[in-house]
Amino acid sequence: MHWLQTLDIALFHFLNGSLSNPFFDWLMPRLSGGDGVMRWFVWFALAGIVGTLGFGSPRARLCALMIALVVALGDPLVVNTIKHLIERPRPCRVLPGVIERLGCTGSGSMPSAHAANWFAMTMVAFLFYRRSLWLMLPMALAVSFSRVYNGVHYPSDVLAGMILGAGYAAAGVVALQSIWNFAGRQWFPLWHAQMPSLLSAEGGRWKAEVQIQTSANSELRTPNSEMEWLRLGYLLALVMLIASWVYLASGTIQLSQDEAYQWVWSKHLALSYYSKPPGIALIQFAGTSLFGDNEFGVRFFAPLFAGILSVMVLRFLAREVGARPAFGMLLIVLATPLLGLGTVLMTIDPPLVLCWTWAMIAGWRAVQPDGQMRHWLVVGLAMGLAFLCKYTAVFQIICWAIFFALAPKSRIHLRRPGPWLALLIFLVCTMPVVIWNCQHGWSTLNDVGGDAGLHGRWHPTLRYFRDFLFSEAGLLNPIFFIGSVWAMFAFWKRQREHPVRLYLFCMGAPVFLGYWLYSFHSRVLPNWIAVAIIPMFCLMVAYWAERPRRAKPFLIIGLALGFFAFAVLHQSKLVGKLAGDDLPPAKDPTRRVQAWKQEAALVETEREKLQQAGRPAFIICSHYGITGLYSFYIPQAKAAVKSDEPLVYAMDSDTPHNQFYFWPEYDYLEHRQGQNAIFVSEVDPYPLGPGWFWKWLNHEPIHYGKIPPPSPAPEKLLQQFASVTDLGERDVTVGGRVFHRVHLWACYHLK
Repeated sequence: MHWLQTLDIALFHFLNGSLSNPFFDWLMPRLSGGDGVMRWFVWFALAGIVGTLGFGSPRARLCALMIALVVALGDPLVVNTIKHLIERPRPCRVLPGVIERLGCTGSGSMPSAHAANWFAMTMVAFLFYRRSLWLMLPMALAVSFSRVYNGVHYPSDVLAGMILGAGYAAAGVVALQSIWNFAGRQWFPLWHAQMPSLLSAEGGRWKAEVQIQTSANSELRTPNSEMEWLRLGYLLALVMLIASWVYLASGTIQLSQDEAYQWVWSKHLALSYYSKPPGIALIQFAGTSLFGDNEFGVRFFAPLFAGILSVMVLRFLAREVGARPAFGMLLIVLATPLLGLGTVLMTIDPPLVLCWTWAMIAGWRAVQPDGQMRHWLVVGLAMGLAFLCKYTAVFQIICWAIFFALAPKSRIHLRRPGPWLALLIFLVCTMPVVIWNCQHGWSTLNDVGGDAGLHGRWHPTLRYFRDFLFSEAGLLNPIFFIGSVWAMFAFWKRQREHPVRLYLFCMGAPVFLGYWLYSFHSRVLPNWIAVAIIPMFCLMVAYWAERPRRAKPFLIIGLALGFFAFAVLHQSKLVGKLAGDDLPPAKDPTRRVQAWKQEAALVETEREKLQQAGRPAFIICSHYGITGLYSFYIPQAKAAVKSDEPLVYAMDSDTPHNQFYFWPEYDYLEHRQGQNAIFVSEVDPYPLGPGWFWKWLNHEPIHYGKIPPPSPAPEKLLQQFASVTDLGERDVTVGGRVFHRVHLWACYHLK
């Protein structure tokens, strides 16, 4: 094998050095991504894929989808895995006399990801369209050659990438055709008859004997076509469920502050808690009991709730509007950032939205002329479970009142026991919260009032209104935000003809519009309207279903924006690959779920140093969320979280500000006298200077603004300990990027 390595090195020097010329020196770095040329090509390619998916023929859409999938999956799962297994250093790091035209990175050399990606795309395009080889193959060969010419890969790296990329691309397309041959006949017989072969041009033509006639504005709904769209929706929900679980199991993201804080609740089960009902604690208790105290256990039910919600909405809209619009609704849900976060983060919103939607769907069946008592019982149970997740569920009673006021024909149900039994079941479900608050001085009212800004004096302002408008437009996807608001007002012209639209309006618009108006008074957090999103979007889809041609461009643009946001929220490094440089950590959308394990390890190291002074040492945090994160990510703290002497505490207070106030074991003044402590305070990220975005986009050094002076230790801390020493601020870095900053104090001898 030595002769092969010798040949590889000799060929590398020939291509890298002997073939040097001014034209190649200008062209080859650009083919490899230098000066942003190739990145612009990638953006144009993405735009082409989106346009093809939206407006191309079925065969062209499949080709574009396969190209996107083989690159998105092949690069991280195949190429990077092999790179880490082989760990071959790049030639620019080990060979003398290398001409470095792109610099030299420390990542693995074998195989070349550029070659693999280009030959994967070339193979997919060739299998679908034979003539594409005349364009794609020269481009793939040129890019592959540029990797050797620029000094970043050996010829064998490029050859391996070529074979690997073409191989897994061909295998993927063949597998897709094989699956279609089996599953298409069974589950999608109508579509399979129309296109038995995904690759041949003849297979993409509509056969006359099975062609579905379409009108100018809408597709003819037949039982077969409706069932096939339904099955496709079920398949999409299943794929997203499995993909979300795989994503969580990969450990790409860490817990957020709220998740970790509520994980601590699950170790101290109670009838209710200071700021939230008991639902989230019970859910996390169930998840961690099944899978252990890890990120996957904490978040297991988030994808499951999202999957159940998808199926419920799919079936509801298929029955009331049509299966094809219902499938479009699933795509819209995936392309909405706020809802997409709910598929992986286990906060109180995913179960709340699920139960609210469940009550909404059961309620529509209940108000029909043939509605039965069991439907009302389900409404009451779903609303009660929603309340046990979040107090916002109370608003659904107001939504019901508005519906009965606007729908006179439905008021007949108020003379029947159904709605009142539903209300009774809801009230029974509130009892755990009522009992807990009776025992704890109704502290929840103070917390809810403080969050809503009810304790302060009202000063009318447009600032919160503006913040609410722009934050919701971003988190709900600008296209869908505008579309849903438009539909809320436009449907009134014909609302008598479509009672389901009036019902959907009443189940969502009062919450959204109510918070929007309340933003004139106080700040409204973006997730407060979460329960209104599904009914608002269902109304939008029902409105768009009557105008498919006019709605299609907006739908495609919204899906393109949303899926890009979905990808970035799940893997922010994608921005770095497309733009050529990672986002500043302060602007990284995944910052809230990154680097906490590293921060906890840093604080634990300081605690161990302090403990070596001869006294036991513990940790005090200025924020309850950080207390939860350290309790989860410090092994010794996790082991002691259920004990009478935990390792991590929240800052002591005279009045309740969080749940730790109510647990006697978290009173460190009582249990840790004479001991030392590390006090931790979160520090704001480094302020970005003016024009940072354009400097980042042009790969120029980013200048940071003036850093405020460090804050002094809290006065209460100085009173509680004999002496306090400032240990300074520390940066928490991952891959050279500062994600968090903390200020540490060493506290000696608790009085």
